[in-house]
Amino acid sequence: MDVMLKCLSHTPLRGYNDPAPSIVAEVDAVLAKARAEVEAFDPELIICFAPDHYNGLFYDLMPPFVLATAAESVADYKTLPGPLSVPAALALELDRFILNEDLDISLSHRLQVDHGCTQTLEEMTGSLTRYPVIPVIINSVAPPFGPYRRVVKLGQAVGKFIATLNKRVLILGTGGLSHEPPVPLIKGAGEDVREFLICGRNPTPEFRAARQARTIAAGKLYGTPESTLTPLNPEWDLAFMKLLAEGRVAEAGGFDIEEISRLAGRSTHEVRTWVASFAAIAELGAFEARQDYYRAINEWVAGYGVLSAQTMSTSAQTKNTKELAI
Repeated sequence: MDVMLKCLSHTPLRGYNDPAPSIVAEVDAVLAKARAEVEAFDPELIICFAPDHYNGLFYDLMPPFVLATAAESVADYKTLPGPLSVPAALALELDRFILNEDLDISLSHRLQVDHGCTQTLEEMTGSLTRYPVIPVIINSVAPPFGPYRRVVKLGQAVGKFIATLNKRVLILGTGGLSHEPPVPLIKGAGEDVREFLICGRNPTPEFRAARQARTIAAGKLYGTPESTLTPLNPEWDLAFMKLLAEGRVAEAGGFDIEEISRLAGRSTHEVRTWVASFAAIAELGAFEARQDYYRAINEWVAGYGVLSAQTMSTSAQTKNTKELAI
């Protein structure tokens, strides 16, 4: 059993509202390096902790956690369409395992996933189907949220399951860091918005285009005096990344939900996927972690970061391979 971890910010505005070409090239280089490491690792299974942005999950039934035995991309924001390669039998085993760890997790046999899952999967593998992948969606945008200690427990349960497998496993955490795009709240919403938040599945192309246009427009103003949205918080982002890289994931269990929203933005709670990812790898014993990248990118409405980690056996194997190549 060898485990690699990649936690990455995602942004729907990539290719729609880009920063300076030098910054885009900088990010491209970081992603290319991360993807090359994934390809060299050649995972036999990917477990992807991801959020949803009112594309697959709505308030008609909003689970804190949901695991999919089958999933299909909604192809928003230039992401690929089509099904993911979900190993249904193994996903069911993971579901039962989590339930036996005294955690409630919902199950979907036909889940729609958006860019929160697919963008990072594409960036790391070039495809939605290259490797078997089990999506685990953590509610990160639809209040009320469960406490972070439950997210830590979810990650620990997944880590324990991985320990039972004789496989090379890649853990992906996707979302965050600090940011606040114009995601509506159900509290105080008008009737049309409220109806969308409760049951807005399978929108028309015109509705999706209008929704994306609002996000792009918000990105053009983000970080300027004209924007009313919570600005990026690099200090918070870097402290959070340092906490995880140093193996202090248990401290994340005590995070205050309202404080994070106030300091870093309401959608910063996508870092719940990072917390679960690091709780999972920490359950497997010693690991090495590194910060690959960080930049606050207003055009993408994202504190954009990349963290990597490997279990010690995986790290040693990678080092030996590099030495042999030299």
